[in-house]
Amino acid sequence: MPRPLLTARVAALREQRIAQQRLRLRRTVLRRDGMRCEVQDAGGGSRWLLDFCGNDYLGLARHYSVAGALQDAAARTGAGGVASHLVCGHRTEHVALERAVADWLQAPAALLLGSGYAANLAVVQALLGKDDVCVQDRLNHASLIDGARLAGCALRRYPHADAEAALRQLRAAPEGAALLASDGVFSMDGDVAPLRALALVARAQRATLYIDEAHAIGVLGETGRGSVAAAGLDHGAVPLRLVTLGKALGSYGALVVGDADLVRHLAETARPYIYTTALPPALAAAALAAVQRARRDEWRREQLAARVRQFREGARRLGLPLLDSDTPIQPLLCGSDANALAMAAALEHKGLWVAAIRPPTVPEGSARLRITLSAGHAPRDVEQLLDALAVVRDAVAAGATPAAHA
Repeated sequence: MPRPLLTARVAALREQRIAQQRLRLRRTVLRRDGMRCEVQDAGGGSRWLLDFCGNDYLGLARHYSVAGALQDAAARTGAGGVASHLVCGHRTEHVALERAVADWLQAPAALLLGSGYAANLAVVQALLGKDDVCVQDRLNHASLIDGARLAGCALRRYPHADAEAALRQLRAAPEGAALLASDGVFSMDGDVAPLRALALVARAQRATLYIDEAHAIGVLGETGRGSVAAAGLDHGAVPLRLVTLGKALGSYGALVVGDADLVRHLAETARPYIYTTALPPALAAAALAAVQRARRDEWRREQLAARVRQFREGARRLGLPLLDSDTPIQPLLCGSDANALAMAAALEHKGLWVAAIRPPTVPEGSARLRITLSAGHAPRDVEQLLDALAVVRDAVAAGATPAAHA
């Protein structure tokens, strides 16, 4: 019996990914202990690896105050969100988190959503329509691009970090509302957007500037208020920001923070907010504990910055081809997909877990190791990684590495 066309297409596309060395496989983490994790292997066994690919930048995901807040709130409120916020799912824990994050970022209002992806869809879909334009950095997160497609607006993408090109795109746009959107810290390159220049462009063209702070919040700026604060800007210049809770804040969910009228409009009209169950109150309580810890634990940012400096100085001595980044995201260019996979496999053989990132996540020809650092890493951990990278680089060049993980 012939297979349905869709099934045949899916099978053919998978074979194509295998041939291109772009198959993505999930790895199962059995246990975590600090920055080490026990990972199941393909044969059913497991091994402990030192994690250099997660986004727990401040080491809060397993902190006792965050986990304790989760457990205490779950005992009071249960495991689920019960209903959407506009039905009967809006709880005091959600309100407390929204108020705390708005206060932290010195903004009028905040709205809690289920994930950063959903939040970006919500913002663009609720604010723009077919007669409007969304101008974006070419290296923005996929959720911002998908949000523009969902909105049905015109999508214009400018060369990475080129504010003058953004200006040209806005000037050439048709009449209608304009949203200028950019990551604050770019998730695969680790560099920071030219926010002051983008703010000037948005003001000159009467566009609304929206910044995705996913990889900046908790890490950059005074008390970890993100890339907008680090650039000396406020909510007047940047009316909307995205704050994710699943990276430096070690929890789950996201908030859109900024202008009260815009935030209220999202709460009343954004489909990813209206038509989904509220975040479990216990997760909101855990995130609130993480926000409080991130605000006051300046030593975590200092320790993280020290690990970044240590790694970059060591990589420079070794001649490793890093991209220009002073954030916890440290991309090491590998050239081909095969090289990136081989280096990741060789590092895993040495007990280190580093992600090989390939197209379409990054542009063609720019496969890389995405090395991420955390306040939870000790100096000896970074030295172990540097020593391994020096050996692995030479082994890949000589063609002598373990079989690559797809």
